[in-house]
Amino acid sequence: MALTKIFSEKVEIKHLYLAAGKNRQKGRCDMNDDKYTEKGFFRRLFEMSKGLGMPRDTREYKLARIELQRLSAPLTAIVVPTLFVIVLCVVTAVSSRRTELPPVDIADPIVDEPPIEDPPVPEPEEIPLPDEPIEFTVDTPDPAPVTPLPPSPIQTRSTDISVKPAPIDAVMNIKSPVTMKTIKGSRTPGTIGTVTSGKSQGGGDPHTEAAVMKVLWWLKAHQNTDGSWGNANKVANTALAVLTYLAHGEHPGSPSPYTRDFGPTVQSALDYLIGSIYVGNDNLPHFQGTDGNEYSFLIGTYALCEAFAMTKNPNCKEAATTCLYRIIENQSSTGGWDYKLNKNSTRDDLSFAGWAIQALKAGKMAGLHHEGMQTAINKAVNCLKRRGYSKSGGFTYTPTANNNGGNTGLAGVGTLAMQFLGRGTEAEALNALDVMRDWMPAFEADKLSAKRPGGSPQYYCYYATQCKYQAGMKPGATKQDVDSWVKWNLEMRKLYPASIIDLPEKVADVKGKGHAQGYYQNTDAHSSRPYMDTCLAALQLMVYYRYLPTTSTKAGADEEDEVAANSLDTDKDVKVAVVF
Repeated sequence: MALTKIFSEKVEIKHLYLAAGKNRQKGRCDMNDDKYTEKGFFRRLFEMSKGLGMPRDTREYKLARIELQRLSAPLTAIVVPTLFVIVLCVVTAVSSRRTELPPVDIADPIVDEPPIEDPPVPEPEEIPLPDEPIEFTVDTPDPAPVTPLPPSPIQTRSTDISVKPAPIDAVMNIKSPVTMKTIKGSRTPGTIGTVTSGKSQGGGDPHTEAAVMKVLWWLKAHQNTDGSWGNANKVANTALAVLTYLAHGEHPGSPSPYTRDFGPTVQSALDYLIGSIYVGNDNLPHFQGTDGNEYSFLIGTYALCEAFAMTKNPNCKEAATTCLYRIIENQSSTGGWDYKLNKNSTRDDLSFAGWAIQALKAGKMAGLHHEGMQTAINKAVNCLKRRGYSKSGGFTYTPTANNNGGNTGLAGVGTLAMQFLGRGTEAEALNALDVMRDWMPAFEADKLSAKRPGGSPQYYCYYATQCKYQAGMKPGATKQDVDSWVKWNLEMRKLYPASIIDLPEKVADVKGKGHAQGYYQNTDAHSSRPYMDTCLAALQLMVYYRYLPTTSTKAGADEEDEVAANSLDTDKDVKVAVVF
């Protein structure tokens, strides 16, 4: 039926066209009739669309179907290539688009060292801490009112020190202050584990490192709410504690596993030191809470220089720069230093000068190259050699007649100063090492083997440990210096872990885990200063990896290009006096 219907429709349409042709032949065709007007493509397309919408049995619908058959071929020839071109353009644009990869920071691996077990020790009786430790037996003057720091007279600054110091954890991630040629990383967990494994007579062992950790937890537990330590001479106590933490690589942002515990401790301590600086009547910086002779000023400056070297915190730099200026400007004409930084004195107190030289060296290694710093260093070397040196005493507290006589207690101070200033191989330093050859570490003055040292035994051991280590462990060390260090070190490795005063209370870390704590105390007339004794002892137990900025052999060099080479602003390795 369908075929019959379609056939009949075609026949009918054919008859229509034949009738139209006959009319044209007879001349009865009206040329103006719209049926016989030539139509354009779009009009034909429009009428076709319109006809397809009519009823199926109408003439318009049937004509539209025929028109659709006629136009299907040209429409296909136009539409298909157009769609192909569009698809091709889209695919090309998508495939050529560059995939952006997120930046990837590749960090140096940190060696996870196995935890160090605390050595078994008998339970000691609890020894109460003294309420008022005294660092220096001098009267403390009334503190001056706190005012903002003035601009450094030798350095142009665009802004003053901020009233509220920036957080110490706003720091640059940098390498250790001194990169060793033979060991990369120095104050990192991996290096600490390596040099305290007990495999070398010249290094530490797990017991020395366990003692260090007890001290770090003890300091954390006994820090005051303002970031300081102790009740008297807070600046000296706090500066020594900061040096102790930095020696272990502890500061905000460090790779240490204890950063969350010790980082805030160091930060609040540095905030305290910076906030304690005020301008005195002499228009120069001072620390509140210092001792009368201002040992604390030198030790505080030393700690700020070291902190800037390891954290690059701008407030540490500003404070250290200003304090260094005072040390340089108040050096006496002889090249030494005396109490209260009295530049008019020629007393040349070597104990006082020792801390001034350590501060200058740390500042220089941190990149704080003051105008006049090299001149001050050169003058200090001349003073050590001409006025502080003694043939029989090594180096003495104050100058002796004809460079002979005096006590031997400060032989280590002068030797370390010479080593720090790049003069450790000169005759005066070598002679002082001979004077100290038979010294042994002790917490009792009569067992130190030094000639009438006086004061705190750990004060002298602090210097002796460092200068013996540097002499005995440097490349090309003589057998005599190596033997002297090994003998001292083996005794220290036995004595110091056994002498720590353990407390029964554990110190909880951020995860709630308890850690053993302990402190050191000399058995002498100055035994009421546990913070000083504890920090000095711990710094000795970290000499194996401490690698202070003050260990570079180039620090005493005169050439400015060598000074620049040691700056932390460069990526160059620094050749140091001590290697392991």
